Amino acid sequence: MTRVFAVISDPLDAAEAANLTHDRARRAMIDSQLRTSGVNEPFVLKRMAAVAREGFVPAASKGRAYSDRAIRLDDGGWLPAPVVQGKMLEEANPKGDEHALVVDGGSGYLAELLRPLVAKITVITPEEAVGTGRKGKGADLLVIDGAVEEIPASLAKKLADDARIVTGLVSNGVTRVAVGRKSAGGVSLMPVYDIGIPQLHAFDKPKGWSF
Repeated sequence: MTRVFAVISDPLDAAEAANLTHDRARRAMIDSQLRTSGVNEPFVLKRMAAVAREGFVPAASKGRAYSDRAIRLDDGGWLPAPVVQGKMLEEANPKGDEHALVVDGGSGYLAELLRPLVAKITVITPEEAVGTGRKGKGADLLVIDGAVEEIPASLAKKLADDARIVTGLVSNGVTRVAVGRKSAGGVSLMPVYDIGIPQLHAFDKPKGWSF
């Protein structure tokens, strides 16, 4: 007599396997991308180990959430590569009593990394950043999750005096992580790390005539 055994599959198996795969990918991101690129601050590694990047990308891109490339989002925004946001968070060096203003590139991931590290966080879109609204007024720290050609006066006005700035900066087609300060004379920025960063075109300089 031949016996037939039915195999009952656990409906959680696929989800658990996916979670395990993502956990391993997150650890590999830290060891193979962040640490090897000089991102070693414990608070950065702790946050990037805790926040699941796969939750900030379209379903079709979850398998690439921990790759070393930017991921295009459904709304046209971007999730930059992990090293970009690791470098930005490291350079921001947030203080627990600060009000942080984040210009979100579309994913919400960088804001989530920063959220428990500051007293208050305000998240705005690039369009809100270049507009005249008061959202984020008096921020001590500005982090822009993308590369910009300039920081307009309308955004600088949202910042407290001597506020710190971390952003991507694009010049002559080259993008870099840059840091700076707001002062009475405006905003000054200094590039610190060359790396590919998606550009936020809402911050493009007005194009004039040239001869």
